[in-house]
Amino acid sequence: MPNEQRFFVTGPAGKLETVVTLPNDAPHGIAVVAHPHPLYHGSMDNKIVYILARAFIEQQYITVKFNFRGVGESEGNYAEGKGEIEDVLAVTQSIRERYDTGSTPLPLILAGFSFGGAVQAYVAQQLRPHKLILIAPAVERLQAPPVTDCAEHILVIQGDQDTVVPLQSILDWATPQTLPVTIIPGAEHFFHGKLNVLKDIILQNCA
Repeated sequence: MPNEQRFFVTGPAGKLETVVTLPNDAPHGIAVVAHPHPLYHGSMDNKIVYILARAFIEQQYITVKFNFRGVGESEGNYAEGKGEIEDVLAVTQSIRERYDTGSTPLPLILAGFSFGGAVQAYVAQQLRPHKLILIAPAVERLQAPPVTDCAEHILVIQGDQDTVVPLQSILDWATPQTLPVTIIPGAEHFFHGKLNVLKDIILQNCA
């Protein structure tokens, strides 16, 4: 069984509640997952966050999920995305210092759902991950930047029935970047009835 560890990371607004799952064998990399909007019940216990984390765990990644400031036992208050970007940076740095101790840095995956996806688009500008996986990212709401030059591999997954993050908003963001978008027909924002399809797509792209 993978080894799950719970602890607090020191963030810019206080401690951040963090869960790390370590693989049984040598890790293929580090995957950091960001959850949906803190003001709309978003947390690291979200089911899409769970699906992302399970996929990474199955692929032998050091898998990290955490609560943004003001969520669960994390200290601080919602900071309109800017502070949450700092939270991801703090968590990623802490995880690298704890577990990335080899002579060659481990590959980094940044992943996020909805609000967390848009936050990761910003984080990618600074961290330049190996892979960037965005699930229904709220790119319009957070005015997310282009990402095509920020990662070697980028996966964007979107449902065509999403009324929270409309498909057209994703296409308007992706088209100027010539960025492919994987569309799951019949899927709404929370991918009800489509979670297995979602997980399969993630697994195919993080192997």
